[in-house]
Amino acid sequence: MSTEHQDQDMLPALAELAEAEFMFRYESEAPADVRDALGLATTRMGGGVVLSMRHDPTNYWSKALGFGFDEPVNGDLIRRVCDFYRAERTPAAVIQIAPDRLPADWDGICARENITAGGTWVKLAAEIETLRPGRTDLRVGPVTDDLVDQWASVVLRCFGMPEEHLGPMVAASVRDPRFHPYAAWDGHEMVAAANLFIHGPMGSLNTGATLPTHRGRGAQSALLTARAAAAAEAGCRWVTAETGRPEPGASNSSLNNLLRVGLTPLYERRNWVWQADRAS
Repeated sequence: MSTEHQDQDMLPALAELAEAEFMFRYESEAPADVRDALGLATTRMGGGVVLSMRHDPTNYWSKALGFGFDEPVNGDLIRRVCDFYRAERTPAAVIQIAPDRLPADWDGICARENITAGGTWVKLAAEIETLRPGRTDLRVGPVTDDLVDQWASVVLRCFGMPEEHLGPMVAASVRDPRFHPYAAWDGHEMVAAANLFIHGPMGSLNTGATLPTHRGRGAQSALLTARAAAAAEAGCRWVTAETGRPEPGASNSSLNNLLRVGLTPLYERRNWVWQADRAS
């Protein structure tokens, strides 16, 4: 097998594990009072991570991912994942597994564990040197430590998430040295935010969001370019990102931005939704 083909075979593992690790750090590094208020619990299992937020105000943060690379996905692993959620009294969670890592008996596993198919995300990646530059008239640059709380506020407002508890959680995690938060400013006003997480040779481009007042001005394309340059400087060869697949006839601006600068889809990944209570 050629080196190029070997590199391509590595990409799904690198992309999935980078996402799993940045999500783990977002939640596991929350301050103790925030963990208590949100009912946060995190663990590593089967080569992936399992994250529970019992009092999640957004139905986003309870998820399990990164499976199928260190150990195969099978009924025993998924039972242990669901047992963790049952023990934590988690109302619902999303299980995210690269499609080629799902076992042949996945339908049976889902039936046993009360897992149903949800929406679909697109996983993308690219070699950094192949990316096209994005431009904006806004000022773009790294976020200094004194502005991290403001950065977290912009992120949560953009995504429509409450700042109580989630603000301190996000701010605490991005002070981890493997995170590199970036922002765009209109004058002195921070109007867009994005994050870079370094995981070996892969840079994860995550948490990109722009305030409604400043959308359509190229902020995210320029933030993608700035973070890719930072990833290259940190020794990364590739960058990866994930975003929702739009419904037929609809558009996802995040996906459009990623494609515009040169990231290419690796695959589409279904969200598998576990629920604590079976439908009556």
